[in-house]
Amino acid sequence: MSDDLTATGPAEPRRLPRDYPPFLYIPCVSHVTDGQQAEAVYRRTRDGRSALLVYSALDRLHACQGEDQPWFGLPLQSLQMLYDVRPFDIVYTDVYVPEERRAPETAVDA
Repeated sequence: MSDDLTATGPAEPRRLPRDYPPFLYIPCVSHVTDGQQAEAVYRRTRDGRSALLVYSALDRLHACQGEDQPWFGLPLQSLQMLYDVRPFDIVYTDVYVPEERRAPETAVDA
């Protein structure tokens, strides 16, 4: 998703699997009434990368993050806009988050 240059030229474009869901449900920091005010929850991996968790269906988000987790929906083709606002290194899909790690923060260790 990045136009970062490497020593050998432009980075290889990132490709999504062919069967990736066309609409994503993304955990956000707090409940909002205006979707433009939604702030995605980012996680930090053990190796220091910034991760964005996305869910392929609302019931999966609820099962993996809890019923009270704020969220917003985003068409897959708009994922680049989210990256442009705050770059992330990796996207994880339908990841279960243990209850003790569910508190929304802008950068939580994953």
